[in-house]
Amino acid sequence: MSEHPHPTIVPHTTPRPTITVRATWEGEHRFDTGRPDGPMARFDGSARTGQNPVDALVSALATCIGIDVVDILGKRRTPPSRLVVDAHAERRAEHPRRVERVKLDFVVDGDGIEIVHSERAVALAIEKYCSVAATLATDVVVETRVIVNGEAGALVTQPSSEAARR
Repeated sequence: MSEHPHPTIVPHTTPRPTITVRATWEGEHRFDTGRPDGPMARFDGSARTGQNPVDALVSALATCIGIDVVDILGKRRTPPSRLVVDAHAERRAEHPRRVERVKLDFVVDGDGIEIVHSERAVALAIEKYCSVAATLATDVVVETRVIVNGEAGALVTQPSSEAARR
């Protein structure tokens, strides 16, 4: 059994869920941001006291997909004992220096977990469940590789991001 309990998925109660965040300038290039009366995160354009906004965007993509992968594998009754997502993003050299490609390596460890099921969980997360991936889908190429219990799968360009390039 995993030492991390599988969370309960709570359905949205409104037809169109909304998000309200406040970003408060704290000097130089620093902002503290989060939902009102909720936890705050520090963003720092100089990356000294927190992630810079682009790092945070890539982190949001990696964690959003990771959450879905944990949920999907948990529903298969093969919850991971460990999941690490390494993200490598490529940005344009000229302004705006937007992210154009993200390569994600999913290192998954756990009893009964197979590469084929982990790769399918990643694909489902990107194509169907992850709201951050869906938001970026039209512009950012997403490539994934799954490593399960030390065995690496193939590098996959996700169909949704490949279709978006056409």
